[in-house]
Amino acid sequence: MRASDLIVILLLLAGAAASIYWKKLTPAAAITGVITGSAIYAGGGYPGLLFLALFFILGTAATSWRKQDKLLVRGTAAHETTRRAGQVIANAGVAAIAGLLAILLPADKPLFLLLMAASFSSATADTLASELGMVYGRRFYHLLTLKPDQRGLDGVVSIEGLLLGIAGSTLIAAAYAGTTGWNIRPIAIIILAGTAGNLIDSLLGALFERKGLLTNDTVNFLNTLAAALIAAVLY
Repeated sequence: MRASDLIVILLLLAGAAASIYWKKLTPAAAITGVITGSAIYAGGGYPGLLFLALFFILGTAATSWRKQDKLLVRGTAAHETTRRAGQVIANAGVAAIAGLLAILLPADKPLFLLLMAASFSSATADTLASELGMVYGRRFYHLLTLKPDQRGLDGVVSIEGLLLGIAGSTLIAAAYAGTTGWNIRPIAIIILAGTAGNLIDSLLGALFERKGLLTNDTVNFLNTLAAALIAAVLY
């Protein structure tokens, strides 16, 4: 093991311990985070870790922002400040799989790094759109009917939330470009895939989660998977 690899593992362990202490992750979630983070680093290197760190920081900040206001909104049970192991897998599982595939198929590592970025683009967009959209949105609509609906419910979107989600995807795309080169095509792919994944999350929420047919964690995993697949098609 290289010294740099050992340092990364120690940093992941330290981050996990700090997350438990500050109640950002449950102990099980912290362990899951170390495992998924290790897979992401093994296949995606420092860029993969940057995507993960950006998502975690932005997602944690958005979830904690004006928490008391959001607790008054119906349908916020899935937006706990302390993340569970299932939530870690739902948001970072696809990226971890991409990391493992990059190890198995090193010739295709650039593709899997792009898929990793796309999955985090979707996870970040969804988190910012839902957590901050509830706070700053003015009008809320059911995604399928486009009729006014109650904020905080599954499948409900706002223009403000959508724009905040796009901003989150753009930050992930900027992180990708900053570590691999400023090529407009992959940047556009990451933003488009992240935005599409965010909308797919709302679609699944309206069709299945609201009816109790899918859990929030399942929907989150599927939206990141959809974003990765869309990026693969556009690659």
